Amino acid sequence: MAHDSDLPCDGDGVCMVCKTKPSENESLLCKTCATPWHVTCLSAPPNSMADAVNWECPDCSLPPDAPRVAVKQNATAASSSSGSDLIAAIRAIESDSSLTEQEKAKQRQELLSGSAKASNLEVVNTDNDVLNILDGSLNCSMCMQLPERPVTTPCGHNFCLKCFQKWIGQRKSTCANCRTPIPPKMASQPRINSALVIAIRMARTLRSGASGGTSKVAHFIHNQNRPDKAFTTERAKKSGKANACSGKIFVTIPGDHFGPISAENDPERNLGVLVGETWEDRFECRQWGAHFPHVAGIAGQSDYGAQSVALSGGYEDDEDHGEWFLYTGSGGRDLSGNKRTNKLQSFDQKFDKLNEALRISCLKGYPVRVVRSHKEKRSSYAPEKGVRYDGVYRIEKCWRKAGKQGFKVCRYLFVRCDNEPAPWTSDEHGDRPRALPSVKELNGATDMTERKGSPAWDYDEEKSCWIWKKAPPNSRKPIQCQNDDDGTKVRKVRSKKNTVSVKQRLLKEFSCLICREVMNLPLTTPCAHNFCKACLESAFAGQSFTRQRGEGRRTLRVQKNIMKCPSCPTDISDFLQNPQINRELMNVIESLQRQIEEENAGLNEDVDGGSDGKDEVPTEEAAETDKCVEDDKEGAKPITETETKQTNKRKRSSDIDDVSPKKSLDKPDVVHNLGEVDSAIPELSV
Repeated sequence: MAHDSDLPCDGDGVCMVCKTKPSENESLLCKTCATPWHVTCLSAPPNSMADAVNWECPDCSLPPDAPRVAVKQNATAASSSSGSDLIAAIRAIESDSSLTEQEKAKQRQELLSGSAKASNLEVVNTDNDVLNILDGSLNCSMCMQLPERPVTTPCGHNFCLKCFQKWIGQRKSTCANCRTPIPPKMASQPRINSALVIAIRMARTLRSGASGGTSKVAHFIHNQNRPDKAFTTERAKKSGKANACSGKIFVTIPGDHFGPISAENDPERNLGVLVGETWEDRFECRQWGAHFPHVAGIAGQSDYGAQSVALSGGYEDDEDHGEWFLYTGSGGRDLSGNKRTNKLQSFDQKFDKLNEALRISCLKGYPVRVVRSHKEKRSSYAPEKGVRYDGVYRIEKCWRKAGKQGFKVCRYLFVRCDNEPAPWTSDEHGDRPRALPSVKELNGATDMTERKGSPAWDYDEEKSCWIWKKAPPNSRKPIQCQNDDDGTKVRKVRSKKNTVSVKQRLLKEFSCLICREVMNLPLTTPCAHNFCKACLESAFAGQSFTRQRGEGRRTLRVQKNIMKCPSCPTDISDFLQNPQINRELMNVIESLQRQIEEENAGLNEDVDGGSDGKDEVPTEEAAETDKCVEDDKEGAKPITETETKQTNKRKRSSDIDDVSPKKSLDKPDVVHNLGEVDSAIPELSV
């Protein structure tokens, strides 16, 4: 075992005891670990040159009085320890920022000599527990550890993003594990495997939960838990997204809302918009308020600030590094006339309009929501499909510089500052304050803007989270209000919708593609589309299955009419000649409707059963009514036969008046005479 005063030379060749760099003649290499040592600082230097050739450092050798049993135990422990655990422990020591270089070197030597402390192996044990949960089959093929920001090749092997980029940077185009060729597109544009990230995060969560620690549960968003799409209206004949701009917004935030969307702004799910949620396109992203514009990449106002941005590969100057990225402003392209898209820049960008909105958010320190689109092909952090919400970022600096096309562009440095972990990391906690990255292009930048005061959105050390240090800006959007009785304005509160059962949602799926209602007598076409029988027949009403052709005296063959399906171009004319009702589908629909009616009836009985007549307390009006009924019963006289006839005749006359009011209005004398007759009947009977 090494003496307390025996320390080797560090990575730069400086002795850790005397703090000097020894020469080659004064340094001595261990034959086992090849570590340089300063001869003059050793407690037991070699006596001769022969001893120096076969010399072992104090960490690799045992003291003379050590028993041979210890040698055997150390050999057994060394043979049982795996190389992956040793590498992981060394990486954990090197990544510990609280240690100095001398302390790191000392702990590495203790680890190699077999006398490492238990605290140094905690990370190894943690990784081993997680690997046991995952069966050890997801580790990186290069560093043999759990992949950090994992990338999966088509051959099924996983790599850390940095390991993969380093491998490709060495001009190697095959897998490091099986030598299968890597597609050039993946080699140039690797994408992070989000499913593997979630699996590692959930495994770590289970491990920490098993040990009794409190940790944040990793969320996984299922698309089937969201409400139905709202961009299709009843006026549209076919389903489409032409009216997506007027679709329903599922959150209760105004268009100029800053920061994350919390659960109180989500009346549908009471969850808020969580980091990692994905949508099919920008239209659905707009419905959840993450980024309202469905075309523009910046949402904001030039005199108010920017609320959100979208990374969709619009400018080739963008650089994405996950936790931070360099964003290019808008403008600089000629879109006059009918030019809807133009990737060529023709003039310089300026800090105005939406670019000025981003600049104000930089000066104020407002949080900016960021969504990434699959159209950003150059970024490894973009989703494979759709649009994904990646949390809030803060703009630290903005400037102007000459872009790749020769014209000046506005540039912004975004740094992530969200309380939830990023979708590409397997950590269980969110962001912590980090040092700003070094950006090389700042050397030739102009119009530099940097925040001087404290930001509005900042990290609180006591609460260990990102919060509003200053009050967020008030919304300038108009709020729908209604006047109360006393003249005060009261904000309208949206009533929370009743929860829809699974059976009702399933019944909604069996809807006709024409009338959008639950199908009645369903028909299934050969192209697998379902319609009501009446709707499908009315769609082709007045059309014949064949048409006659003739040119002058010449008679041509009868031609068949093409009748396309209302939802696709498939010809269904043969099916329409003898349509058969889908009995199985109709039985399912009727069964669901019956079950829903029974559930509703059960709910109504529970509501009505809550107040029985026995428990009710009679009011004064009810008491008076009962008293009047009893008085009528006591003072009632027996009804004679003449009075019964009189009553029936009056009823017949009133029925005549109700059925033919015009006749009674045209001939009032007749009605009067009938009344005289009725009044005369009692006298005659008497």
